[in-house]
Amino acid sequence: MDEPIPDDPRRGPNRRTVIAAAAVAGGVLAVDGAGLFAPAADAGTAPGSAVTVTINGRRSTVTVDNRTSLLDLLREHLGLTGTKKGCNAGACGACTVLVDGRRVNSCLILAVRLDGAEVTTIEGLGGDALHPLQQAFIDHDAFQCGFCTPGQIMSGVGCIREGHTGSAAEIREWMSGNICRCGCYVNIVSAVEQAAHGK
Repeated sequence: MDEPIPDDPRRGPNRRTVIAAAAVAGGVLAVDGAGLFAPAADAGTAPGSAVTVTINGRRSTVTVDNRTSLLDLLREHLGLTGTKKGCNAGACGACTVLVDGRRVNSCLILAVRLDGAEVTTIEGLGGDALHPLQQAFIDHDAFQCGFCTPGQIMSGVGCIREGHTGSAAEIREWMSGNICRCGCYVNIVSAVEQAAHGK
């Protein structure tokens, strides 16, 4: 192996010195991620707030970090894992729930903004029996892997309530915020049509 070229004070550090320094800095950042250089626990924690929300007919008061999304409140704090975390950026619709009867992407809403709201998730949709749209999804085989299905169903319920089911094209337009990577769109539209019009 070649001898390392010493740094020349007139030209600055050589390439190996720069690479070694970058590796050390990267290691420090990686260690810092484990908390070695983190500030004291009480200095860096975000303030929490108590939120009272009715979820699937059950009123709950939970103290959450002010940065907690509705999605994380549902999944991490309340154990309602039917609402799926897909893109976590509002682009796929896997986390769709109903808030005060309107469909929303739960990953985009802070839980602290929902004090007093009513939230319906897939777990609370049908009660003791399947909701008509859940049954329609079964009848039309409107799912494959099933990951997007809870969000698709919640969005479909919202679409029906909003009155956007006049045609297959209208349903496709108003359901376009929900992505199905398996490509079951034709069957999903048929399921929404059945639930809306008994077709």
